Amino acid sequence: MALVTRQLRVRASAGLLLFCLALNVPGASAAPATSVPATAAFPREAARQIDTILAAEIEAGRIPGAVVLVGDRQGILYRRAAGRRSLEPPQAMTADTLFDLASLTKVVATTTAALQLAERGRLDLDAPAARYWPAFGAAGKDGITLRALLAHVSGLPAGLRPARGAGPQAVLAAIAALPPIAPPGSRVLYSDLNFIVLGEIVRRASGVPLDTWCQTHVFAPLGMRATGFEPRGAQLARLAPTARRPGPAGRPRVHDPLAASLGGIAGNAGLFSSAEDLARFARMLLADGHAPGGQVLQPASVAALAAPATAGAADDSDGAGSLRGLGWQLSGPLAANRDRLPPLGSLGHTGYTGTGLWIDRVSGRFVVILSNRVLMGSRGDAMPLRAQVLAVVASTLPPLAPSAIGTALPELAPALADALRLPAAHGPVASGLDLLEAGDFAALAGMRVGLISNRSGFDARGRRTADVLAHAPEVKLSALFAPEHGFDIAVDAPVADSMDVATGLPVYSLYGKRRRINAATLSGLDALVFDLQDAGVRFFTYPATLDDALEAAATARIPLFVLDRPDPLGAARVGGPVLDAGKHGFTAYYPLPLLPGMTVGELARLFNAHRQSAADLRVIPMAGYRRGMAFAATGLGWVPISPNLRDPATLDLYPETGLLEGADLSVGRGTPAPFTVVGAPWLDAPALAARLAAMDTGARFTPVDFVPTEGRHQGKLCHGVSVRIETRREPGRVGLALALALHAQHPGPFDLEAIRVSVGSDAVWRLLDAGAPLDAVVAQAETEAARFATERAP
Repeated sequence: MALVTRQLRVRASAGLLLFCLALNVPGASAAPATSVPATAAFPREAARQIDTILAAEIEAGRIPGAVVLVGDRQGILYRRAAGRRSLEPPQAMTADTLFDLASLTKVVATTTAALQLAERGRLDLDAPAARYWPAFGAAGKDGITLRALLAHVSGLPAGLRPARGAGPQAVLAAIAALPPIAPPGSRVLYSDLNFIVLGEIVRRASGVPLDTWCQTHVFAPLGMRATGFEPRGAQLARLAPTARRPGPAGRPRVHDPLAASLGGIAGNAGLFSSAEDLARFARMLLADGHAPGGQVLQPASVAALAAPATAGAADDSDGAGSLRGLGWQLSGPLAANRDRLPPLGSLGHTGYTGTGLWIDRVSGRFVVILSNRVLMGSRGDAMPLRAQVLAVVASTLPPLAPSAIGTALPELAPALADALRLPAAHGPVASGLDLLEAGDFAALAGMRVGLISNRSGFDARGRRTADVLAHAPEVKLSALFAPEHGFDIAVDAPVADSMDVATGLPVYSLYGKRRRINAATLSGLDALVFDLQDAGVRFFTYPATLDDALEAAATARIPLFVLDRPDPLGAARVGGPVLDAGKHGFTAYYPLPLLPGMTVGELARLFNAHRQSAADLRVIPMAGYRRGMAFAATGLGWVPISPNLRDPATLDLYPETGLLEGADLSVGRGTPAPFTVVGAPWLDAPALAARLAAMDTGARFTPVDFVPTEGRHQGKLCHGVSVRIETRREPGRVGLALALALHAQHPGPFDLEAIRVSVGSDAVWRLLDAGAPLDAVVAQAETEAARFATERAP
């Protein structure tokens, strides 16, 4: 019982769509009913979007067909079979098609079997694998535990190439003799070998082969009658092949070569199943291991699957960037803000052949996506289908606060706290807050202060500015003020006043019913303190809040202390269209260029110098900062400064694609890569990419389909381009090129007037409207920015 005791650290034409959903081809038998009507819990529009996505992916030749199933604890919400399961001869895809699950074998069969044996005391997950398979301990592998194998932190390489004609014993002997390539626990290296070893250990600990154990203890209790390692008899007629030519005597051959060398029964691959059977498996995990046929896994075992097992290990296995549990990859719940939640609450895994299963223990929903994309050869790719379908499902559910994960799954509370912990600094720069601390808060001694901040304000030890000031000697923190996105930077909508639990202080929202500081909230205060990490882009709203703080402080006749922080884009980068004088708004507050190239403290001095009634401004500067530093070079900790500005790489494209946000476009809010894509349901992506390729932008534009879970076109299939800057040119050049290309190609749906405020300069906007050459548009913007440089210099 060691397991239980150790816790828990197309666009597609109507004709094409009908072709895909009710295929009638020579040699194909009549397809049974292959759809489930959308329920109130799964909107019809979402069902239509998935239908369209399926049709588009089939038309693009990335998959021959697929089965998609969405369900919850009560049953199935959506099911669709589309396209063909085989091409030669052509056969329609049906809802009961059997698929080679490939690596889904690891989690459905092998992980489940290993946990069952741990519950029975036959395996100890923290014991060395060599205890159960002595030969495996050779070549420096004696310290590798079963838990390390399950979490892919064993240090074993991804695989090996078996010798021609090698049988099971030869393959196992080769693995036993293989040395690790990294110390156990140091790196996440996704490896088939981990699960081949586990499959062999299941056989040794149980006394029966892996397939026999799973049939008796997993598949039979769950009623998974179509699931097994070697399809036979009538099942062969329902099989989705993974190769154009059948195996010997027409028998199916598992696609994975290592599993094939092991006779088709292996811990890493070899399992065949249907969408309906995987739905039964998913509902078992959502029911804490319970099934109509009995308790398949204990609740503690199910919880262990979702507990992070790779914290602290470098993840260079697949670039996924998320945690892994036992067997499964972990991700955020299926919610509209899924891509910005901590990677906790959902289990997921994919298979090389084109399969995937995702189980969200917070919402209680699951998604099964089965395809045989390998049948399409080098064109085969199930990744777009997976990403788009998951996004549609997530878009049907409301956003979640990160705390909701811990509320729904209390056993994940420690892991959630770790995921939300602010990072410490490791570099040469000390922020204004760090210098305030180093001076024992002498500048604020004896004062009652109000603080304008959020999660982006924290010190070198990873402590919020609010907590630092709340415990500062001779300082009385009395009120908190939150800018756009709230005190926790979790909301992409207006925010109400609230209470900060840690300090017990009221939090007055500056992005709700009011966007200015109410004079009454300053009553009794001796000073205001401003500590926010700016984006370094003109139309970001934090500098507007800074300007309001200057006005409020001047009116109240109290000093404003600005704790300086870097320009995250580098304070040496300046340029782009300049906002016309006389314009004023929350995203247009001062005649700045697109990139002003100034720190927060410098912006405060600039704003204050042009005020009719200057505030008593006191900037506490940084130490060790140089203007040319990229944010990473400062060594300061980074947290998302808005829900969709999650990292410096995303921020790098924000001034470019953010220029277009007023128009009827998605710029990737509610996707894994906000501001790196631009698209809409009406957009001709290949034509746009070709048009942009002919312009001298320094960027590469690739046609892409995506589904945003939030913001403009939420839950809809968008066609667009992904943007990658290859040669850095003038600020705004890429965004202005996009505006020119969209205006020329789609003058109707792309309303140029809608981006007039973000462009800022009427002279630049008129050139865009006239379709002027890109160089002429950029030259006008740079002329304006050069004039600003004189004002900026002091």
